[in-house]
Amino acid sequence: MKKVLLVALLLLGFAGAAGAAEHATPDEAKAMAVKAAEYLKANGSEKAFAAFKAPDGGFRDRDLYVVVQDHNGVMAFHPIAPALIGKSMLDLKDVDGKPFNREVQAIKDTGWVEFKWMDPTTKAVAPKKSYVVNTGDYFVMVGAYVQ
Repeated sequence: MKKVLLVALLLLGFAGAAGAAEHATPDEAKAMAVKAAEYLKANGSEKAFAAFKAPDGGFRDRDLYVVVQDHNGVMAFHPIAPALIGKSMLDLKDVDGKPFNREVQAIKDTGWVEFKWMDPTTKAVAPKKSYVVNTGDYFVMVGAYVQ
């Protein structure tokens, strides 16, 4: 009986670790946001947005992706929801009514913004923590779901 319980616990542990591996961490989101901001500054928006969109461009990893807004809150790039490009996100609210893009617009250099958003891997609303880099022309963001 003890061996069965031990095996079951080990299997549950491995299953939990495998599920957790599907989600990136806030540190990984921060690293990608910094990398994306540097790439955008060095290469310009046209080349950067193409790299951010490409599955093999180095800017997509599990549930991580790059989002870019201008300094008026207008979506400049979004790989998951391209219909948002060109639209104002300034007053967009999360499910709790938090206007989180107002916080994005207030970032002078870098910082974190927390809100709730639909997790593309689970399709459930979950807490998300996005690292934001102000490049001068754009706000570059990458977020991780906080479990």
